[in-house]
Amino acid sequence: MVVLIIVALVCAVMGILVLIGKGDNLIAGYNTASKEERERYDIKRLRGLIGGLMIVLAPLLLLMIGKESMASIWSFCGISLVLCIVVLVLANTWAKKKSQ
Repeated sequence: MVVLIIVALVCAVMGILVLIGKGDNLIAGYNTASKEERERYDIKRLRGLIGGLMIVLAPLLLLMIGKESMASIWSFCGISLVLCIVVLVLANTWAKKKSQ
């Protein structure tokens, strides 16, 4: 239980850092991309997607407290997977700058 609370807090803090613009290095792939690759993305939209995902995952983790059934664990995994796929698709479509 304590581990879930700590992980949820870390998720929430990381999400807030990304949303306010201080955590761009926390975005996987963006921090190691070349300058030309970084310029292809709208960083404000990307921050919103990644930060929003982290903040949504934090309360989902807290909902897992006290739930020891496999159904609730699989439900959390399924919801998290769907959210991650949606964010991945949006990051590669909506968050990219329009080519000129």
